[in-house]
Order: sequence, then structure tokens, then C-alpha cells
Amino acid sequence: MLAMKELVQISTQSRPARRPEWLKVRIPGGENYFELKRLMRSQGLHTVCESARCPNVGECWAHRTATFMILGDLCTRRCGFCAVPKGRPGGQVDWGEPERVAEAAEGMGLQYVVVTSVDRDDLADGGSTIFARTIRALQRQIPGCKVEVLIPDFRGSDAALETVLAAKPDILNHNIETVERLYSVARRGSRYERSLRLLRHSRAIAPGIPTKSGLMVGLGETFEEVLVLLADLASAGVEIVTIGQYLRPSGEQLPVARFWSPEEFAALKREGERRGIRHVESGPLVRSSYHAHEQSQAIS
Repeated sequence: MLAMKELVQISTQSRPARRPEWLKVRIPGGENYFELKRLMRSQGLHTVCESARCPNVGECWAHRTATFMILGDLCTRRCGFCAVPKGRPGGQVDWGEPERVAEAAEGMGLQYVVVTSVDRDDLADGGSTIFARTIRALQRQIPGCKVEVLIPDFRGSDAALETVLAAKPDILNHNIETVERLYSVARRGSRYERSLRLLRHSRAIAPGIPTKSGLMVGLGETFEEVLVLLADLASAGVEIVTIGQYLRPSGEQLPVARFWSPEEFAALKREGERRGIRHVESGPLVRSSYHAHEQSQAIS
């Protein structure tokens, strides 16, 4: 397996001096962007758009779409690619958060909401109870609202997964993130097979709820390794897969090994769908929640 030092060496050798033209994004701004920012702060809420420094925040917020991040903004794991703050939440839970998420979503006029969270390994249920309460709060507050949840692996707890599924989200998303070989570097504290098992188990106990997963390229994986990953997701019954380019959020995260071209992303889309995945969203700036509503419609 590649160590951090080896990944740095690969990056130094192969990374272009500048991002390719196809990776340039708009600077966040505009009336809707600042209105959403004020709304989130006034409700004491977090978004993964800001915490993970998503490159699409300007576009998405300009269109009044955002991904809510519940259970605070301190993650108990230290994934090598992620900019979300790390720390020890100490078992603290904001039980009023689900209602505030629902109120904010209603205020934004949303009919499709994506909810994710940090990892909360300090909680016995991994935060699954708050996920379920947030789903139900959104369904009460906004009749007809569709809810997609992007959940952590809950340390493999079937009970935690079943708690979330019992609230009947419209899409159950769990990101595989990268190929198995790079897990020890990129996803410390997580396991490739555990993530696959979660996706398989979700299909087994709630076959009516579509599953979704996402991955990034650019950490040093090979094309062949990504094909194996896509085959594994297809075998697990995953219906939607997102594939995007890894972009280093700051100097504290893993370096980019290389930038994949738009042609390579197009090839991955073809290969994923050829293996039985119903919809593959693949492109340099694709992220798990980017155009999530359109992705759900692609399989309806």
C-alpha cells in the first residue's frame, strides 16, 4: 500500500503546475449566496459545502441548493483528503438541530434536501437517531419533500443503519470514496469492505430505497482499480454513482497525484453503466451532492 511519502513523490513527479482549464470554478458571491450564508448562521447550522470547501459552492448556492451537515462540525476520523475540522465532540448532541434544518429548508423553498454528517464515533448510535429525526422533521415541515441522506459507516452497526432506513429517506447514500488499496492512507478508520457491506445490507432490508455512492480520482489509483471498484458497487446493488476529481483543499491534506481528463471521466461513466449501475455522474467537478435531484430523477 502507498504511504503518504510515496503519494507526495507521485504528486511531485506528475502534477501539473496549474489546474487544467476544465477545473476552474466561479468565485462564490451574489445575493443568493450571501442570503444562504446568513440563513445558515442564524439557525446555527453547518453545510458540507463550506466545511469541506467544495469547489461548487458558488454555483449551488447561487441556485439556492445546499447540503446540510448535521451533528456538528467536528469529525472523529482523520481522512487524508478531507478539510472538515477534526476533534472530539465529547458525546454532545444538539437535539433541536433536526427542526432547525427543516425550518431552514422550508425557508429556502427546497423540495429536495440532502443531509449528511461528520463521523461521530463518540456516540453509541453513530448519530443515526439524529439522522432519522431530521428526515422526519423535513417530511413534516415540507409535505412532499424528498430527502437524500449521505451517511457515515456507523462502524458497521446494522442497528444504526436500520434506524435511518426506518425513517424512509428517498435515497440512501454512502460514499466509498477511493479504491481499496488507498484506504489506509485516504480513509483512516474506515474499511472498504465495511462500506460495501453497508450498501448491500441497505438493499437487503429496504429494497425500495435506492442506494448511491461516490468516489474521487486523483489520489494515485489506476484506471483498472477504479473498474474493480465500480464492479463492486454494481454487485452491491448501488444504482447511482458519482465520480469526481480530488482537489486538495489545503496543504494539510493529501496531494493530488494527477488530474484525470474529461475523456477519462466519460470512459468511467460508460464502464460503470456497462457493469449495471443505472446512472453514473462522472466529471472533474462532480461531487456526491452535485445535481443530486437530477440524479434521483435519472433512475425514477
